[in-house]
Amino acid sequence: MSTENEGNEGTAAPAVPSVPSAPPVPAAAPEGTPGPPSAPAGPDSSDAAAAQQPGQAMDWPPPQHAPSAHPQPAGAWPPPPPAVPAYAQGGGGGPVWGAANQQPAPEAPRKPRGSGLVAAVAVAALVAGGIGGALGYWAADRNDSGNSSGSTTVTASTNPQALKRDPGTVAGVAARALPSVVTIDAQNGDGEGGTGTGFVYDKEGHILTNNHVVASAANSGQLTATFSNGKKYDAEVVGRAEGYDVAVLKLKNAPSGLAPLALGNSDQVAVGDSTIAIGAPFGLSNTVTTGIISAKNRPVASGDGSGGSNSYMSALQTDASINPGNSGGPLLDAGGAVIGINSAIQSTGSSGQAQAGSIGLGFAIPINQAENVAQQLIKTGQPVYPVIGATVTMDEKTGGAVISEQGSGGTPPVSPDGPAAKAGLKAGDVITKFNQTVIDSGPTLIGEIWTHKPGDKVTLTYKRDGKVSTAEVTLGERKGDS
Repeated sequence: MSTENEGNEGTAAPAVPSVPSAPPVPAAAPEGTPGPPSAPAGPDSSDAAAAQQPGQAMDWPPPQHAPSAHPQPAGAWPPPPPAVPAYAQGGGGGPVWGAANQQPAPEAPRKPRGSGLVAAVAVAALVAGGIGGALGYWAADRNDSGNSSGSTTVTASTNPQALKRDPGTVAGVAARALPSVVTIDAQNGDGEGGTGTGFVYDKEGHILTNNHVVASAANSGQLTATFSNGKKYDAEVVGRAEGYDVAVLKLKNAPSGLAPLALGNSDQVAVGDSTIAIGAPFGLSNTVTTGIISAKNRPVASGDGSGGSNSYMSALQTDASINPGNSGGPLLDAGGAVIGINSAIQSTGSSGQAQAGSIGLGFAIPINQAENVAQQLIKTGQPVYPVIGATVTMDEKTGGAVISEQGSGGTPPVSPDGPAAKAGLKAGDVITKFNQTVIDSGPTLIGEIWTHKPGDKVTLTYKRDGKVSTAEVTLGERKGDS
């Protein structure tokens, strides 16, 4: 599905409970709740117990006792505890919070399942908060008894230098990129539409985005672009490419000093590389999420749900959170360069009453392809598509791209004198490879073809009557959407 955010302006997200300030108790061991350290029982435990009876005075230091009749051998474990824990007086020698030698507390009664994530988080917050409060009071009390002028608070630095973010951090990249990202509002003639995202392509005021973001307002409607500083500008469509799902806008009365985002090289992206996505998911502008490249060359056919033409891409796959409204926004690498345009997400399906959200499978048009399309649109206003001159079936998972027995509209399946015909391909041939990329369906073949330019030479591997052959093909061209 595409990730344009349609008709969500009045939808409010449910509140999310606060994250606990103290570490939550591990679910596997709730009984391990740490408390004030207690000395293990030993030969002198009766004296210690007597010293703690209410209303009785306790000598300090306690009287010395004779050695036990059974002295503890050297190196025995556990060692005898210190009279006063070192960390109670600010030292560093005591056990850490949650260490294995803490005595377990009685297991809390289990609650019936079915409360969901919110209930689990709320319980964790309450339990962890109680632990933090108990430990804090105990430590403060012990410190105050030894030094009445001590303090348990720590003041954060107010030095402005300490608040600066390194340019290589996510915060640093986001700070540089956000002023060049816009939230696009597209309204058709009836006042209906939605929001998407775009980014500054050049200093002349061109904005790069998805076609499905602006399609509803392309012919008759209103387009606006709002920057992160709140300034809004009217915009107009320069050109659209339905098949590529790319569009270029031009700001009316564009401001001076626009800072285009740097474009990276999507061909050099590797699986595992860090990614940063910026957009307006569900209308929430200037949202930044992070992830990695989880796959490359992922064949994706997507549509905007309006019945228009599908787009085909050999996409970059990312697990950065992408939702409706992120469409058209930049997918950045760790250095802040654009490597893709966020365009579609895989969803688990919905009832039609609400838009689906991220499940960690987002897809972006590689920027090398998008840049080539943008240049065509700015120059001529229409896209140019590379073609092989053959019609293939759109059935998925057929073991290849099958050349149809008949072309669209009664035309021949293989165009006479076209690239495929010149290479000897015929109806019924099954194309199984495009260069070194395995082809499993017609949409996959189209997505791979469209990553190239007219005039590029490619190698097709195909099957005919059970025999595997290869053919060298020089890609032709088709201008405009049809």
